[in-house]
Amino acid sequence: MTRVVRAARWMSVIALGAGYALLAHYTNITATADTLGISVALAPIALAAVSLAWHSSHRGAMFALLALSGAGVWLAWITLQPHFSVLYWLEHAGTETVLCLAFARSLRPGSEPMCTYFAKIVHGPLAPPLERYTRQVTAAWAIFFGVMGAASTILFYGAPLALWSVFANFFTGPLIALMFIVEYAVRRRLHPGMEHAHILAAVKAFWNVPAR
Repeated sequence: MTRVVRAARWMSVIALGAGYALLAHYTNITATADTLGISVALAPIALAAVSLAWHSSHRGAMFALLALSGAGVWLAWITLQPHFSVLYWLEHAGTETVLCLAFARSLRPGSEPMCTYFAKIVHGPLAPPLERYTRQVTAAWAIFFGVMGAASTILFYGAPLALWSVFANFFTGPLIALMFIVEYAVRRRLHPGMEHAHILAAVKAFWNVPAR
């Protein structure tokens, strides 16, 4: 894949994400956007469900279940419309909470911390100081996602919907990017001798290995 193609692909992903965020925010601040709001809110769930069904070893059964679920949503459409903002919150806070639990779960005794696992995929065996560091980074990510999930819930129920929508749609991505930048700076300072691979190398390696 050429550099131009890679750049175009990333620009497309960024544009799609930005467009979705703007559309989701618009539906949250517009009182008459019930139909559009429920459609936009359900879109990520529908895409994830289709992807899971397609990659399942029981594809036929999964698509049958997906069809039944779609029929249920259609029957409940009118009931769901006024509450589409709750779906947005469930998606946002739920994702942050699941990520928090995933990172925290890997810190249990006898388990390999998630960031240690990713680092070994990219760099191979790690020295003890680096293993300790990646364990601390795993804990930091668990705390970060836990705080994000809690903040999402507090803002959704305790602040104007527009404020929560700005946080969820426009601050989540930059805050995650900032977390990566801070971790990278800390790693460069504490472990200058470590090979500092690009974060995308870890993501690519993760998708190329079997599930744990």
